[in-house]
Amino acid sequence: MKRIILFFALLSTIATTTSAQRISGTWHGVMRLNSIELNLVLHLDGDSTCTVDSPDQGAKGIAGVVKEITAEKVDVAFPMLMAAYTAELKDGKLVGTFKQRGFTVPLTLERGDLVRQRPQTPQPPFPYETREVEIAVQETEGGHTLVGTLTLPPSLGGGAGLCLLMVTGSGLQDRDETIFDHKPFAVIADYLARHGIATLRYDDRGFGKSTGDPTQCTTADFARDAAAGIAFLRSLKASPTGVGLFSRVGILGHSEGGTIAFMLGAQQLVDCIVALAAPGIKGDTLLVEQTNALLRLSGQPANMTLRSMHFMMAMQETTPWYNYFIDYDPSADIAATRCPVFALNGSLDCQVLPESNLAAIRQLSTLNSQLSTKEYPGLNHLFQHATTGAATEYGNIEETISEEVLHDIATWLNSLQ
Repeated sequence: MKRIILFFALLSTIATTTSAQRISGTWHGVMRLNSIELNLVLHLDGDSTCTVDSPDQGAKGIAGVVKEITAEKVDVAFPMLMAAYTAELKDGKLVGTFKQRGFTVPLTLERGDLVRQRPQTPQPPFPYETREVEIAVQETEGGHTLVGTLTLPPSLGGGAGLCLLMVTGSGLQDRDETIFDHKPFAVIADYLARHGIATLRYDDRGFGKSTGDPTQCTTADFARDAAAGIAFLRSLKASPTGVGLFSRVGILGHSEGGTIAFMLGAQQLVDCIVALAAPGIKGDTLLVEQTNALLRLSGQPANMTLRSMHFMMAMQETTPWYNYFIDYDPSADIAATRCPVFALNGSLDCQVLPESNLAAIRQLSTLNSQLSTKEYPGLNHLFQHATTGAATEYGNIEETISEEVLHDIATWLNSLQ
């Protein structure tokens, strides 16, 4: 789940051009509000316009207006955000305040762009083969194409191996599930390839190189895309003799991708499932739990109820995806899944809380003797080692995904072979 509403949720990049006599260039710093920390990047390259980035929220290039800029002072405004930043140059830093909707926060910026360390991101050369592939998805009215990366370990040889289709969480994602410069799916695919397991990860419908219109789609539509991916993998041949490239095809899904994994599991389309932070409870209940967890982290009363949530949402315009999400109950699909399942959660996950969701998966899977579950102490929704689990920590953590989680996934999958 990645649909989170935070204060400053619209923040993005500020870029401005200036002359040699004026403050110019790129500046970055951290804005702190109670327990929330947000990195901001300000681009000053002009006399009248500028932009600002909020990398922690995936927002870039939000336009600003330069009200005043000299060799010693910066005064810029961001009409779309109803915000402004005023600062003076002191000891080589911009020292000032950021104002938005009645809130005033100190903000000091240093020269240069924000540089984040992502030591787990795979770097070439790779000891395995990768292929870009296209998956045709046929629908009642036309169709679309999913484009992804097939990763083949050298040990696969003439076939008979296991391949996992990787399905991202909610919100449009690229094939690496890129978030805050982290590339979780690329890291997982790299680790699994080095341990003899093939994977296919793809750009979501209408995102990256994949075609199609996702605006009216629901989780059920994205599940059909995943089913097309499974069919594609089963169709691949290892040789002209017609032997299948993969003897078994499974699915690894994160968050909403975990929901999709159980949907396909209930239809007996997959041979195994790795469910990373998969919901085990109805969507509206999940949203209430998530909202209350975020309220507690921000020091506010956790008083959201199903009734108040539905009342609040009735006053707003919603999307087909959202309407399907709050109404969908995964219970039947989880209970109907009989293939081997490895369901994982982090104890600090505040988007899909383990105490209710992982417990529900265990309870609903009583007829599945091939279920394994594990809750990891101190890990968040992305399976990073975290302090609070808040989404605002994601970008500031260098680790993309716990090595223990990677090891456990590979070990469990290889135990099935």
